[in-house]
Amino acid sequence: MVACKPKAEQAPVEGEEAASEAVKTPSVDMTAKDFQNSKALTDSVSYLVGINFGSFVKGYDFGDLNYAQIKKGMNDFIKAQGNPRDAEFGEQFRIDPNEMNEVFNKFLENRRHQKMLANKEKEDKFLAKNKTQKDVQVTESGLQYIIVEPGNANKPTSLKDTVWVRYKGETLDGEVFDEVPADADSVRMILGRVVKGWQEGLQLVGEGGKIKLFVPAELGYGERGNQGIEPNSTLIFDVDLDKVAPFVEKVKEEEAK
Repeated sequence: MVACKPKAEQAPVEGEEAASEAVKTPSVDMTAKDFQNSKALTDSVSYLVGINFGSFVKGYDFGDLNYAQIKKGMNDFIKAQGNPRDAEFGEQFRIDPNEMNEVFNKFLENRRHQKMLANKEKEDKFLAKNKTQKDVQVTESGLQYIIVEPGNANKPTSLKDTVWVRYKGETLDGEVFDEVPADADSVRMILGRVVKGWQEGLQLVGEGGKIKLFVPAELGYGERGNQGIEPNSTLIFDVDLDKVAPFVEKVKEEEAK
């Protein structure tokens, strides 16, 4: 019935009238000047472009860069002529942008090796001095530890055991990279799924005990590092072992009958 009505008599679809009003030509003629961005808005966008660039530099761990060259590269690209897909496009720059991946990878690989060697030197000096400190004990693997509180006789004895812990992890520089606060619920872990330093160290203390672990890189995250942890980093953990649940093999149905 609605379709048979003349167009002028049809009832407007819900929202159609408002939408129609929104697209009407302004009663006052607008000029290009009316759409000129304010200095405040331009500054805001500029700042956010900087944040976006900063996240890129920090995310890939480029470290200290020559910001004068960054500015030059930005200006050169903005002024560049032609299509970036054309082979001749890269000839306008001091370095062809097509070589970007190769140059970036070489730079970042050098930084990684530099950190690895520097952290290894720092580790050797720290562990050599730390093992002479009061109450510090050293295992055959090189793990150093202090038993703060021994706990009871219930200790983890298998990598399949489950433990509940609270802890704080720090780098040698004192930066806390992970933590379960003392007033928070303890975290459940299977011993075999944590770093080797923990696997060994938590078997040295009983339920209800506390231990301080000085974990060499090879017993931690090694040369690869981890998110927020540099390669070859020595790690220090304060661990409260709240509970231990020994692993129990499931009995097969056939054996149970």
